[in-house]
Amino acid sequence: MPRKITEDCVACGACAEVCPEEAISEGDPIYVIDPDLCIDCGLCEDECPNGAIIEV
Repeated sequence: MPRKITEDCVACGACAEVCPEEAISEGDPIYVIDPDLCIDCGLCEDECPNGAIIEV
């Protein structure tokens, strides 16, 4: 998986809105990235206001 959402996620949904592959979904309690759908474009990482998305 190219990117991971860390515990710093506040579940605002900003990352999911910009994902062109719809690889990000609401988890419990934070959002999660589906590694099979992620194309490693980096849009989610750029959009996250908390810096909660990192490269793995």
